[in-house]
Amino acid sequence: MNRRVIAFLLGHILLLEAAFMLPALLISFFLNENNAAMAFVWTILLTTAVGVILTRIRPASMVFYAAEGFVVTALSWIAISMFGALPFWISGAIPNYVDCFFETVSGFTTTGASILTDVEALPRGLLYWRSFTHWLGGMGVLVFLLAVVSVGKGSGYSLHLLQAESPGPDVGKMTPKLKQSAKILYLIYIALTVLEIILLLAGGMSVFDSFCTAFGTAGTGGFGVKNDSMAGYSHYLQTVVTIFMALFGVNFNIYFLMLIRSWKSVVRNEELWGYLGIMIGSIVLITINIAPTMQYNWGEALHQSAFQVSSVMTTTGFSTIDYNVWPQFSRSLLAVLMVIGASAGSTGGGVKVVRVIIVFKLLRKELIRMLHPRAVHAVRMSEKIVDNKVGKGVNVFMAAYFSVFIFSFLLVSFDNMSLETNVTAVVSCLSNIGPGLDVVGPAGNYSQFSDVSKLILSADMLFGRLEFFPMILLFSPSLWRKKI
Repeated sequence: MNRRVIAFLLGHILLLEAAFMLPALLISFFLNENNAAMAFVWTILLTTAVGVILTRIRPASMVFYAAEGFVVTALSWIAISMFGALPFWISGAIPNYVDCFFETVSGFTTTGASILTDVEALPRGLLYWRSFTHWLGGMGVLVFLLAVVSVGKGSGYSLHLLQAESPGPDVGKMTPKLKQSAKILYLIYIALTVLEIILLLAGGMSVFDSFCTAFGTAGTGGFGVKNDSMAGYSHYLQTVVTIFMALFGVNFNIYFLMLIRSWKSVVRNEELWGYLGIMIGSIVLITINIAPTMQYNWGEALHQSAFQVSSVMTTTGFSTIDYNVWPQFSRSLLAVLMVIGASAGSTGGGVKVVRVIIVFKLLRKELIRMLHPRAVHAVRMSEKIVDNKVGKGVNVFMAAYFSVFIFSFLLVSFDNMSLETNVTAVVSCLSNIGPGLDVVGPAGNYSQFSDVSKLILSADMLFGRLEFFPMILLFSPSLWRKKI
């Protein structure tokens, strides 16, 4: 294990985080939010100092393997969450550091789960930082490092970092150079964010709210700046957010293919059609279910259904209504969408649509093999054969997901919350959604959990965002004993 290169890269990540806090500091300063401003000053100084010290540990070799990639990724996300929590704690806005850590992990992992009972009481500088963590975490801080900063070269340096942080069963290159791919991803990400901000401003939303809402939408995070999330905004603004939540749940490779006009590849993409099919089908079913029972007219039922399905499936977590009061079928369908999640290669969380499709295709393959033992049946996705490595990876991921779910569910159950609360809280954190059902529904929060449960749920958010293996490998003694 090349510990020096890990420390070196971790130092660069912390220096980036310190730089990203500067806009929040300026907002606090100009709005005379003195406590928040001083909290950012001290946090920036401390984060910069630690970052500089770590970057001074020059590695003798920049040889970089998959193990280092996983470790750097996991430690980076833990470190930015620990330092990113300091402004909330130092300012006194959130007195308990565990709550600060939970809120910041939720931000960076784009979960949107909150312990706050009065969001609007936070200083605006802290509200901006809280929402901006979504935007940073959506595409990934290491992807940004690859796109913007040149910190060294090594054996598979860029690929190992990208593989460890990118969601989905397989990481491919859009261009021959991964650094160029990372730049393209961020340019698409920035362009969509700016477009949403423009449309929100056109609908009368304030500049501050537009930026924070766009950050939450782009990262599919869902931290709102209002206590009622999106309920108080106009139908136009809610519709803009509905559309952009769905857009950010699409695999970003699709946008690249559209840019290079590879329309055949777009049309043949099974995950895209699966994602759209599940989303549209769920909207229709919930609309039919809630229109008569909730006494909505059909237009309002469609509007509310589309917003909540888009929010839950893309794991954004914004809300316009308390869907806890919806019929059981609609609530159950939303719970299923929590697990499925968005597309691989998007900013959304969950198991991912592509994995769900592959699991069903593998099941079909096994059924065919049982009926026709000598038959040769290849599993295909978008007309390409899914090799055994990808199939095995999907199965291992599913095993990890449900193992962590069961373990976490049993541990948080000691808080004596309802079964519905515990199940959906864990699923929501693992899938990086935010709101669940019952106590942690859209009208509730996570403040009633104990500090121990909050730390467990924080770990679940990190497990879910990094797709388990980087976090699991941190606890492997053999990994740390290995030296380069």
